[in-house]
Amino acid sequence: MSQAVLTEIHGKVGLIRINRPEAMNALNDAVVDGIAAAVDAFEADENIGCIVLTGNDKAFAAGADIGVMKDFDYMQAYRTDFITRNWERIKTARKPVIAAVAGFALGGGCEMAMMCDMIYAADSAKFGQPEIKLGTLPGAGGTQRLPRAVGKAKAMDLCLTGRFMDAAEAEQSGLVARVIPADRLLDETLKAAQTIAGYSLPVAMMIKESINRAYESSLNEGLLFERRVFHASFGLEDQKEGMAAFVEKRKPAFRNR
Repeated sequence: MSQAVLTEIHGKVGLIRINRPEAMNALNDAVVDGIAAAVDAFEADENIGCIVLTGNDKAFAAGADIGVMKDFDYMQAYRTDFITRNWERIKTARKPVIAAVAGFALGGGCEMAMMCDMIYAADSAKFGQPEIKLGTLPGAGGTQRLPRAVGKAKAMDLCLTGRFMDAAEAEQSGLVARVIPADRLLDETLKAAQTIAGYSLPVAMMIKESINRAYESSLNEGLLFERRVFHASFGLEDQKEGMAAFVEKRKPAFRNR
């Protein structure tokens, strides 16, 4: 039996691949726990500066495993802390995380992609929150992260009709950062991830934390947070090296400290 999650290391980039092709990469505990374990390992590896999460060419993840959920009652879902207990590890990663999405990213798959810091989409990608068709609603952030990404009207449209959104519409709506030809998706995503990993990791983490703060605070509070983190960056050796290299017209040699 194949592993539900596979990992690879590409230079300073950790790659996590969802590997349930027989189930369109549907998310069950084996997958989600595997993703969490991989994130733990890459967070602990000082050589890794960026993480990429992907599936295969047919599906990033076609949703949560309905066969597992269909017989849940309220107390089972509540007492086992369904979703909260393990799905959100990707959200709490401190290193930058890119979702590389080809094929279907539906329901929990779309929500998992939105937990990442940004989404690079193949031109074959399809996004959606079709839970209404199953007599339920998104439960891993679909009604919360989606409107923050695409606005209220578009989120209402997707969640209430259950329709799918293609890659071009997803980019126009602000859900994805880039659309890439499907046959180059992983190469281009890894290239971008290597670029990120080549910079100072503490600074990348500060940027990630500051942008995420913009979602969860007022503008003035966010600006204060940004200013304080900006001030703190002047305590980094990498800031001294980066500015000295600029003045000296050479490439900086960041040491992540």
